[in-house]
Amino acid sequence: MIGISKLYCGAVEPSDVLRYNRHSGSLPSHLLQFSVDKKPVVVWNMTRRCNLKCIHCYSNSADIDYPDELTTDEGKRLIDDLAAFGAPVILFSGGEPLLRQDLLELAQYATGKGMRAVISTNGTLITKEIAVKLQKIGLSYVGVSLDGLEKTHDRFRGKKGAFAGAIEGMRNCREAGIKVGIRFTVNKHNLADVPDMFGLLREEKIERMCFYHLVYTGRGSKLREEDLTHEETRKLIDMIAAKTRQMFDDGLSPEILTVDNHADGPYLYLKMKEENPERAKEVLELLEMNEGNSSGHGIGCVSWDGEVYPDQFWRNQPLGNVRQKPFGEIWTDEKNELLMKLKDKKKHVHGRCAACLWLTVCGGNFRARAESAGDVWGPDPACYLTDEEISKKED
Repeated sequence: MIGISKLYCGAVEPSDVLRYNRHSGSLPSHLLQFSVDKKPVVVWNMTRRCNLKCIHCYSNSADIDYPDELTTDEGKRLIDDLAAFGAPVILFSGGEPLLRQDLLELAQYATGKGMRAVISTNGTLITKEIAVKLQKIGLSYVGVSLDGLEKTHDRFRGKKGAFAGAIEGMRNCREAGIKVGIRFTVNKHNLADVPDMFGLLREEKIERMCFYHLVYTGRGSKLREEDLTHEETRKLIDMIAAKTRQMFDDGLSPEILTVDNHADGPYLYLKMKEENPERAKEVLELLEMNEGNSSGHGIGCVSWDGEVYPDQFWRNQPLGNVRQKPFGEIWTDEKNELLMKLKDKKKHVHGRCAACLWLTVCGGNFRARAESAGDVWGPDPACYLTDEEISKKED
C-alpha cells in the first residue's frame, strides 16, 4: 500500500512510526506497513460463495455452495496459530464473508485472541442489526468494494441494486460506530468515475479509500486489455494526489491509499521532490521503511480450503495447507524456494527491475503480474516508471 494521505499530505511523519519501535505488535493499524518485523497481515478467504458476480473477481466466485471449506473448528485452530505466530491482523474475505453463518463467532474469537479483525465485503448484506453485532465483537474496520457510481458499479457487480445496497451497508456501519472504507479497482471502464468517488467520500463522510491497481488473476485476467496504460496510470496518481490534497485543504483528513503497484512510491517521491523537497526527504524515509511489495512476507493468504498463498491474488502458487501444518510453520519453511526468495526479492529479480534505482523502495513490485507476463522474476508489466526515472542518480 502507498499512503497518498500519509506521504503526500503529511498525515504521517517518520517520527510517528519510530515512536513504536516499528514492531507490528505495537503499531496502530494505519502504521503497520512501516513495521520492521513484517509479521504478515493474513487474508482469510473463508468462503468462495458470493451473492454477486463481479467481472474482476480474483476468486471466480458465484452464488453456489463450494465444497471443502474450513469448518468453524478448523477456523479457530487457524486463528490460534496466527495469534501465536504474531500476525497482527486477520482480514475475513471471500467470496462474501457474510454468507458464512459463523463469521461473527470467528471474528469474535480472533479479537478475543488479541488480533485486530477486519472484513472485506460487498456491503449488501450489512443490515443495521449485523452492523451493531460487528461493532460489539470489536471489529476494527469494514472495507466495502465499490467500483464506481451506481450505473458503473451495478454493471461491474452483475446485479442491479448492488450500489444502493453497498451504500446502505456503509451507512449502517458508520451509524454503529465502525470505521468504514471503500475498495475501488481501477480500469478503463471506471476511470472516469474516480473524481466522483471523492465527492462520495465527502457526502457519506467515509474515512478511507483504497484505489487498487488491476491484478490479472481470476476473472480479472480477462480484463488485462482493459488495464490502464502507463500514461493513464500516471495521470490517475496525479489526480488522486490532487483530490486528496484538496480534501486536506478543506479541513478533511481521509486516509487515501493506492494498492498493488509499488511504482506509485517512487513516482510520488519524485513528484514531491519537485513540489516540496524537504517533505520529499521524509517521504523517501517512509517509503524505505515500507519496503514496497510484501507478498510472501508482510501479507499472506489462507484460502477457503486451507491452502496458503503469498497473497490473495496469487492462486497458482500454494505454499502448504493449514489442515496439514500450522500457518507459522508453512510461512517460515526454508525448504520452500519460492517463499524464501519472496522474502528477499531484490536478490532475484532481473531485467529493468534488477538495475532499478528504486528497488529497495518498490521491492520489485507485483510478482503475480510479472508471472502473468511470462517470468515470475521479470519486470512487472504495470510498472510505469520511465527508463530515465529508474536510472537517474539522486543528488
